[in-house]
Amino acid sequence: MVPLTDGDLCLPRLHLRSERGVPVKCAKGVIVDLLSALVVDDEVALASVVGSYLERSGYNVVIAHDGPAAVDLARTALPDLIVLDLMLPGFDGLEVCRQVRQFSDCYIIMLTAREDEVDKVLGLSMGADDYVVKPFSPRELIARVAAMMRRPRLSVLAEAKDTISIGSLSINLDAVTVQVDGHEVDLTRTEFDLLCALATRPKSALSRGQIIEAVWGLGWIGDHHVVDVHIGHLRRKLNDDAASPRFIRTIRGHGYAMGSG
Repeated sequence: MVPLTDGDLCLPRLHLRSERGVPVKCAKGVIVDLLSALVVDDEVALASVVGSYLERSGYNVVIAHDGPAAVDLARTALPDLIVLDLMLPGFDGLEVCRQVRQFSDCYIIMLTAREDEVDKVLGLSMGADDYVVKPFSPRELIARVAAMMRRPRLSVLAEAKDTISIGSLSINLDAVTVQVDGHEVDLTRTEFDLLCALATRPKSALSRGQIIEAVWGLGWIGDHHVVDVHIGHLRRKLNDDAASPRFIRTIRGHGYAMGSG
């Protein structure tokens, strides 16, 4: 894959990862950091097409065709985004996702040729941010990527204090950590953002659409069911019983709200 040169489309860096970006000079002479992407698919032609579309959208792209190579490249290239196929030689995309989450919080979109919900749920539980079912249009995938990369991540916390405490739940916004009953809880970046979206509006019931907007951004395209999946994982990690919730309440017919702790 060839990086963009002068005159090509350059996109501003959308979130701070100072150790990763590749400096690129745009036609107007402005230096920006080029976002990086890792495409992982054993279908060589498909991986190449997806990679080309990502390059044209302003990414520096590397490609892997099996599980072990994907993890190795994720360690060395430190991508901002991974487009990850589920079925891979060596070991599958779920295992890639699990290993990558041990050292990276990059965005991950899972690709699957299977329609069953189990793949989607398992993929998200391993720390993926979104999924796309094959066959798909590369333009559709790029639209999903663009919407995901526009996520306001911590901008929903811009006017919030450094730490939010709700009962025994403590959210440190600067350190991006969460504790329950004094014990640290390991959350994915999406789970952390979702929890913060609720915690910064503790007296409000948020619809799935409002949560999507707060966590995934206005341009996000996809099934609102992704909210329910992430809420389920979040509750499990917080040891929160949906039938008698301390932290996350279900508002039937509407969405979710913060509990009293």
